[in-house]
Amino acid sequence: MLQAMNTGHDGSLTTIHANSPRDAVARLETMALMSNLNLPEKALRQQIASAIAIIVQISRMSDGTRRITYVTEITGMTGDVVAMQDIFVFEKLGIDVGGRVLGRFKATGVSPKFAERLKKAGIVLPTNIFEHTFEI
Repeated sequence: MLQAMNTGHDGSLTTIHANSPRDAVARLETMALMSNLNLPEKALRQQIASAIAIIVQISRMSDGTRRITYVTEITGMTGDVVAMQDIFVFEKLGIDVGGRVLGRFKATGVSPKFAERLKKAGIVLPTNIFEHTFEI
């Protein structure tokens, strides 16, 4: 999968089961190491950082619904660690009288590095999209 994603073809998508975006990267690394790839850990992490731009974390809430809880950008490497930054996070606000989870999807205020790539591709986002809170 990582080799295919790193061939220069944009638009790859995959799923992985993990508890957080950071855990998803660790799980991907572990699964690659289990394949006897014989690649040094740092090289593997560089492959991950190069191949994956965004992690969208979906979690099951206490009411059984699934919500996007994180949109996290992989920004590269910092030393031997895959560097990441949250762009949007779900903020749980409570539970209504019917037991439904209440919350909002909140921008962290961080403008992602990929925004410039979107712009070059002709995708124009509102300038303040990364500063908004969206009620759910």
